[in-house]
Amino acid sequence: MDVVVTGIGLRTSLGSLTASWQSLQAGKSGIRLMQPFPELPPYPLGMIGDSPADLADLTRIVVESALQDAGLKTPLPDSGVVIGSSRGCQATWENLATQYSPKAHWLDSLPHRGAVLTARLIETSAPVLSPMAACATGIHAIARAWELIQTGSCQRVIAGAVEAPITRLSLAGFERLGALAQTGCYPFDRKREGLVLAEGGAVVVLETATLAQSRKAHIYGRILGFALTCDAQAITAPESNSRSAAIAIKQCLKRSKIKPDEVDYIHLHGTSTKLNDLHEAKLIEHLFTPQVSVSSTKGATGHSLGASGAIGAAFCLMALNTGYLPPCVGLNDLAFPLNVVLNSSKKTPQNTLCFSFGFGGQNAILAIGK
Repeated sequence: MDVVVTGIGLRTSLGSLTASWQSLQAGKSGIRLMQPFPELPPYPLGMIGDSPADLADLTRIVVESALQDAGLKTPLPDSGVVIGSSRGCQATWENLATQYSPKAHWLDSLPHRGAVLTARLIETSAPVLSPMAACATGIHAIARAWELIQTGSCQRVIAGAVEAPITRLSLAGFERLGALAQTGCYPFDRKREGLVLAEGGAVVVLETATLAQSRKAHIYGRILGFALTCDAQAITAPESNSRSAAIAIKQCLKRSKIKPDEVDYIHLHGTSTKLNDLHEAKLIEHLFTPQVSVSSTKGATGHSLGASGAIGAAFCLMALNTGYLPPCVGLNDLAFPLNVVLNSSKKTPQNTLCFSFGFGGQNAILAIGK
């Protein structure tokens, strides 16, 4: 059964789906030096506004945008929901722990907040899931949505991830890890400094091809397959030999029935950290031809943690639809032998991959085709 994408809702530090895509093609970045908390120093951040975003508000925006793009109106009682987040309502919990608020209730700030809010928004009685797999959450969500359709549980699923991680604890934690950049995000660059924390979210509408065609919906692309593995080796570092990640890539290709040389473009995780970028470069060199086009968009949007994989999937879908590949904004001095997209590049990809690698050794690979 073919599962297709008929709608996309997205928000990044660059704006909406259209604004983000146009800015990417122009080589622009939404990263700014900001100081959202007076007790902490300023950092380069990928913030959507001038103050930290609210998870619930951001969820509503991306879900409503996806439904509008897909030409759907609520209620949608038979549509499944799979909305994930790696941080959830952490900002609310931090506020509850430090100041009394009679209006806030802990039951409204559990990790599945985005999924529950979406379910209420579309008034569904179908399955509702809320995966949490660190920075691989977004692809986990799309993968679970694909499974709901393939198993006959639903014909349509609203899937993706939303993240509002600009909090005191997040900034302090990543700073203690030595993972935060000081000036900006430069994926695969010799002078890369670390990640830039960012807000964002992406939600896609998945449907059976039969349902999409029956209502004459625009089809962005087809979910070809996925694979999920876990290193189970270290808390914050990828497996040194990349064995588990390589297994995920091979499994995804096999399930998607495509060969490595049939992959036209790979949206890399590309966090701009020393370990991650080296890890991915070795994977590409080992498993793919030197000609495969690759890039990371985090130099433009920042790293939205659990939402980053869903955002990467959205950009893969835009590449399939527009015939242009997203450039690796922020890269000036390439440190690895990769065919990185440096400028807006006209190409008509047929098969794309999206990589996500998260803390705890979470590996998630998604294949999307025309």
